[in-house]
Amino acid sequence: MLNQLELNTLLFPFETVSLQELDKINLMNRVDTKFAFSMDDLTKILPELVNGYKCLQVNSSKIQTYKSLYFDDDKFSFLKAHHNGRVNRFKVRIRNYVESQLYFLEVKHKIKKRTDKSRIELANFTDELDFTQNQFVQGILQKQMNLIPVLWNEFQRITFSGKTMNERLTLDLHLVFNQEESNYSMENVVIAELKQADLDRNSPFYQIMKKHGIRPLRVSKYCVGLYSIHGQQKIKGNRFKKKIKILNSINN
Repeated sequence: MLNQLELNTLLFPFETVSLQELDKINLMNRVDTKFAFSMDDLTKILPELVNGYKCLQVNSSKIQTYKSLYFDDDKFSFLKAHHNGRVNRFKVRIRNYVESQLYFLEVKHKIKKRTDKSRIELANFTDELDFTQNQFVQGILQKQMNLIPVLWNEFQRITFSGKTMNERLTLDLHLVFNQEESNYSMENVVIAELKQADLDRNSPFYQIMKKHGIRPLRVSKYCVGLYSIHGQQKIKGNRFKKKIKILNSINN
């Protein structure tokens, strides 16, 4: 498995892009295409990205740490909507962009295969949303919900911007999920997410995935983590089992 020094060596040849430059390609309304592969695959794939992508660098680092706290109600309504294949569904989380020292309350709205993300800045994590934060969330949900923290997630992310195409690419590694005394990790799995205004399979990354025989995989870190932490006792997860089996086969 790649160590940090080896990963930094593979990232060294990339041209860099700043956070300010990347914000110009924010794609808050977009189409996401996800893939999953192993850390060994990553060693082959990264050199093939150099010509097509620039790498985000924050405070001299090309690898950023993300910490997230997800919210749902006590019936896991957001997760159930995802499990049942609803085309109109939501995720609510507080995310800490560690190197940037930023916290955002974020609402992701998935509708008809498009993702619309809205967010407001916070000072820190909170277990209980205040009046203003609830107003922000419920204004997007268009209903009142009693939201509680249900899952912590931490991972490292490498972010790229396309040199010739209006797209962003994120590679998430060293994923860890926990809630109270339970935890679950995927240390050998890389989850890649290609973010585009509209689906374009001519993307350099899409073509690299095709070359390596890696097919798109609709996978939610939130759903995988929550089901793995809480299990069938609390969560209906038949539709997640196949995907979790795929991820576990990569992880082992």
